Amino acid sequence: MNDPADHDLLRQIEAMRPTLLRLAQMQLRNTAWAEDAVSEALLAALEGLGRFARQSNLQTWVVGILKHKVLDQLRLRHREFAYPSEFEDDGLEDLVYAPDGHFREPPQHWQTPVESLQRMQFFKVLEACMDALPGQLGRVFLMREWLELDTEAICQELSITPTNAWKMLSRARLRLRQCLQLQWFGEQTS
Repeated sequence: MNDPADHDLLRQIEAMRPTLLRLAQMQLRNTAWAEDAVSEALLAALEGLGRFARQSNLQTWVVGILKHKVLDQLRLRHREFAYPSEFEDDGLEDLVYAPDGHFREPPQHWQTPVESLQRMQFFKVLEACMDALPGQLGRVFLMREWLELDTEAICQELSITPTNAWKMLSRARLRLRQCLQLQWFGEQTS
């Protein structure tokens, strides 16, 4: 751990904590569970730092770890409250991720530094737009798009109908589109 690059990675990982906590809290709706998920994700990232091949963005790698920890917390919470578990692992994650948490196939296009900066700036604007979504809309959107839960699992978790879930997803996407057009693309939608 005497390598200055390792110290820089440690600082970057610790700086992600507020963002990771916000993502976890939006899904788990319990501060203690969110803290647990983030702590476990950060610990796993620190323990696996030697395996981080730098083929992806550090934040992407750590958020991928957090995603698994949030799913673990959701499964644990369902067991604690004895809800019937209809969420089953379909093996899709095993097709995408290697056992060490990295993608099995690296991205085909590597960005230039300018593209990378623009991408980071875009995701900051996107994150601000997602934070502006009303609670339930934001939660449904993140469950679908970030946690990749199917409609049945979302409806079970939130006690809503599939029709309501699809309407909420549509409204969330529309609000995100409007926000991005104003904040990123700089134009008003009609």
